[in-house]
Amino acid sequence: MKGQQGIGRPSWRSVVSVFLCLGLAIASLSLGNITPALADGVTEAELSEMTELWKGSAHALSEINCSSCHQDSETEAFVQKPNYESCQSCHEFETDTFLLGKHGIRLNEGQSPLTPAKARLAMKPEAHSKQMNCNACHNVHSVNTYEASVDSCLTCHNDQHSLNYETSKHAELFVAEGVLPRPSSASVTCATCHLPRETHQETSGGDVLVNHNNTYTLKPRDRMVSEVCMNCHGMEYAYNSIFDNELVESNFAQPPKLHLKSFDMVRVLRDKREGK
Repeated sequence: MKGQQGIGRPSWRSVVSVFLCLGLAIASLSLGNITPALADGVTEAELSEMTELWKGSAHALSEINCSSCHQDSETEAFVQKPNYESCQSCHEFETDTFLLGKHGIRLNEGQSPLTPAKARLAMKPEAHSKQMNCNACHNVHSVNTYEASVDSCLTCHNDQHSLNYETSKHAELFVAEGVLPRPSSASVTCATCHLPRETHQETSGGDVLVNHNNTYTLKPRDRMVSEVCMNCHGMEYAYNSIFDNELVESNFAQPPKLHLKSFDMVRVLRDKREGK
């Protein structure tokens, strides 16, 4: 389910800035002044491809160019592979919440990044050595959130719940909406439930930010109901669904069959209070 990001054209200042960066990088390659890692690992063709990906991105639209990520803010030295701290300088909430979830907690504790090989859930063997950081899910040059919302998840996850997403009712909504710069509130993707959007009223205009703590809505399951499911479903339907383990594994392929008696008790209490 891969889509092409259709965002407006970058300004001429951003384009000039990028080509200056590329020119310096290529010149340095020719003169042997760049680090061996870059000289050995990046070709002119790859630099050109990176530029094309960037030109259609939200970063280009916002005039975020090469040096924004690849230049140390203090020393102005070239940074070949920026880490999550580079992302954090602009995306503070997203990075901070990422570091609190399973994907990022090892980095938060100063350890090596998590890899799928360490996971308890089934993971795809070819992804076992993939390191969990920002660019594990986000292409750093295209910044395509459409791909990050489903495709990135299925690059690693091989459990039945994940694999069944593509044939689920939720996926039908995603496919029906078509290719957009980013999934809208009408779509239901992996990220919709596991990385929920939050409106932050303290910001000007109430910015909508994405909670990247992938553990937040997993346990307790009640939190998934209140934070996610009830945005679309009624409370009883949501609770009967989320506590039905077989239904969860099928990625909610059908209406819930579970009947939680606690809702009957609530109705009895309500009727007593109303004198029925």
